[in-house]
Amino acid sequence: MTTPGPPVYLDHAATTPMLPVALDAMTAQLASVGNANSLHASGRSARRVVEEARETIARSLGCRPGDVVFTSGGTEADNLALKGIFWARRGEDPRRVRILSTAIEHHAVLDPLHWLATDDGADVELLPVDQRGRLDVDALRRSIERDPGSVALVSVMWANNEVGTLQPVDEVVALAHEHGIPVHTDAVQAVGAVPVDFEASGVDALSFTGHKVGGPYGVGALVVRRDLRVSALVHGGGQERDIRSGTLDPPAIAGLAAAIEASVKAQPEHAERVAALRDDLVRRVVEVVPDAHLHGAALDGDDGGRLPGNAHLGFPGCEGDSLLMLLDARGIECSTGSACSAGVPQPSHVLLAMGCDADQARHSLRFSLGHTSTAADVDALVEAIGPVVERARAAKPR
Repeated sequence: MTTPGPPVYLDHAATTPMLPVALDAMTAQLASVGNANSLHASGRSARRVVEEARETIARSLGCRPGDVVFTSGGTEADNLALKGIFWARRGEDPRRVRILSTAIEHHAVLDPLHWLATDDGADVELLPVDQRGRLDVDALRRSIERDPGSVALVSVMWANNEVGTLQPVDEVVALAHEHGIPVHTDAVQAVGAVPVDFEASGVDALSFTGHKVGGPYGVGALVVRRDLRVSALVHGGGQERDIRSGTLDPPAIAGLAAAIEASVKAQPEHAERVAALRDDLVRRVVEVVPDAHLHGAALDGDDGGRLPGNAHLGFPGCEGDSLLMLLDARGIECSTGSACSAGVPQPSHVLLAMGCDADQARHSLRFSLGHTSTAADVDALVEAIGPVVERARAAKPR
């Protein structure tokens, strides 16, 4: 009996394996004791680990060490930015109740916005995107200019997690800052994949997480300018500028910093390598399944660009969930952008916002490549995709 080999992992946008340097940095601290808020020697040692990590992240992302607020990950960082900035801005001026974002944000942004709208009096406007998934900047301009004094903040992701489209962050910042409006960006998918420089971008707050860059789970950060007021979500010991209380996790923070430093340094070569694999994947899959089509920005980057490791493909006549499970049975792991509610597949909100109908928004798969991806992974997918699509189409009810 043949022992099955390791899976072909094409879901790096969901999470990516830890980098050896991050694993080493984290495990080196696991046996150490010390609360970073304690004044004795063990506490000072833990504090040193945290502050050195903060400095490493600041160098890597083009910010000041004091801008880095550690969190449990991207979801908490997004919640802290959206709620904290909204509460602070509304507290300064009760007219500031509007939040402008896009219809294609990750649920770590959309769900807090929904909560703020339904439970806390926010007026949330989700701006449209074009068929590539790129923000309609003119719509943003019109929305701001309608009543700039009522806008608490703008939140636009750096790169979309499903289709990989890069957003015009520089244009968003320019428009918002004309009226003194702060900008938050969810950069969870962008850091380590494309160049990200906090200071150069002009954004006021930026979220990222460890497990998308080869770091540990359960740790991330909100990079936020020190002169921007942010109300706390969690109150307690006053850690992290009194914005995010809670005992810090030096081993995880050390692993996070090592992963950020390594992934940012390797970004140009990494992007070139995985983009070549991605382009080969798309070309060969379309050769096998001629009516398969790419969602999002063009591969050549002429229309604004996309993440180098992202290939989001539609397969007409199939259910994305069926394709996913059929590939999984062959040892190939990927994802579908659709959610699942009570066992019923739901169309992708991103594809719907891009103008796809409900059927089109259900028949897609996201293949995302990362630092462990190889040409053999692409070969395995190309070999499997034809029979899998044929079987999925045969199984779909007419």
